[in-house]
Amino acid sequence: MTPTVSASGLSLRYGGTHALDDVSLRLTPGVTGLIGPNGAGKTTLLRVLATALPADGGAFTVLGHDPATSAGRQEVRRALGYLPQTPGFHPDFTPFEFVDYVAILKELTDRGARHREVRRVLEQVDLGEVRGKRIKKLSGGMRQRVALAAALIGDPGFLVLDEPTVGLDPEQRMRFRELIAQAGEGRTVLLSTHQTEDVAMLCHRVLVMAGGRIRFDGTPAELTARAAGRVWSSTERDPGARAGWRTGTGSFRNVGLPPVGADLLEPTLEDGYLLTLDEAEVPA
Repeated sequence: MTPTVSASGLSLRYGGTHALDDVSLRLTPGVTGLIGPNGAGKTTLLRVLATALPADGGAFTVLGHDPATSAGRQEVRRALGYLPQTPGFHPDFTPFEFVDYVAILKELTDRGARHREVRRVLEQVDLGEVRGKRIKKLSGGMRQRVALAAALIGDPGFLVLDEPTVGLDPEQRMRFRELIAQAGEGRTVLLSTHQTEDVAMLCHRVLVMAGGRIRFDGTPAELTARAAGRVWSSTERDPGARAGWRTGTGSFRNVGLPPVGADLLEPTLEDGYLLTLDEAEVPA
């Protein structure tokens, strides 16, 4: 399958820190999850791919366009939908006014066609009935949906989402997962998140990033399989475990190198993620 995004050798330093260290990847249609600890370089990578931040080295293309040139960068931005980690809203704007403003920035100049597109994306995220309400009066979940509507304006081929479910309650997060799954039908979505359950439920592929590098690239099932035979139950926390915690049943779930005769458990994606970080010698 022809990749939507192809990146090779991306690097970026902040002082003595490698925020990106020789990152190469190829993204195809569907939802790809990007997970990693704080400071892993996830947001930096998203900002580079969204052309909001230039890399020090390496190259990438989005839908065949090279952002190294002014014309190519313009084409990438036309093909891009970007939801940053902290969307900036004017509190007195309504959802319609905010998304319409973004549509103008994306060069949708025909007023009638632009307003139809604004109404379409607001309906898509189930905000049609509150499109005239001030954003400052909306709930946190609704504000995130306003930001997603703005990212979807113009039907972009590449959608970049940075922690879109952070701060949402369980019901809001479930609703947002549904919207992200719909957005991933027929387009490429790169979803950065700390929620491993979001990745398990939404993503056909997962990237684990730590220390500015991609440490794993595969399917959620393959990441989960990394922990096969390395998760066990005990009556108290095993001091030799990579991680261990008391479960609702009162027993301890341990992840790491089990002792002989241990009561092994089925691994989860989170278990595989923790062990991947352990192998990279990066704290979670």
